[in-house]
Amino acid sequence: MSDSLLAEEAAEKIRTVSRTAIGDSLRSVTYFTRDDYDQLYLRNDLEQDADLTSFIGHEWYGFKTAQAAYEGTELGAYKYTIRAFDNGYLVRVTDEREGVFVTTDGLTMQDFENVATSIKEVLREQQ
Repeated sequence: MSDSLLAEEAAEKIRTVSRTAIGDSLRSVTYFTRDDYDQLYLRNDLEQDADLTSFIGHEWYGFKTAQAAYEGTELGAYKYTIRAFDNGYLVRVTDEREGVFVTTDGLTMQDFENVATSIKEVLREQQ
């Protein structure tokens, strides 16, 4: 894991928009590229030593697969992914260069849309 993938100002913006959109249901925030990641936030009551390396590879590959599979369909352009698990949800916002996944407790669809839109805006500002 690198300490300098993302400028601190951008990292703080991503933490802030995630916390604002999700509130106390926010579990974690992880910024990633194809090869590396920075965990930007992890709630205190969660396991602090999880190995995210396999998550990163899967989420990057998953983005590329979803983007290719749905390109040109009547659904429109790919926006973000929501994954449901027994203990929460993962929202992945990715582009060709970088991505963020946020894990949460239960949320509404509007909450998912708010956090995804906010994170995309921050990532666009960095390019």
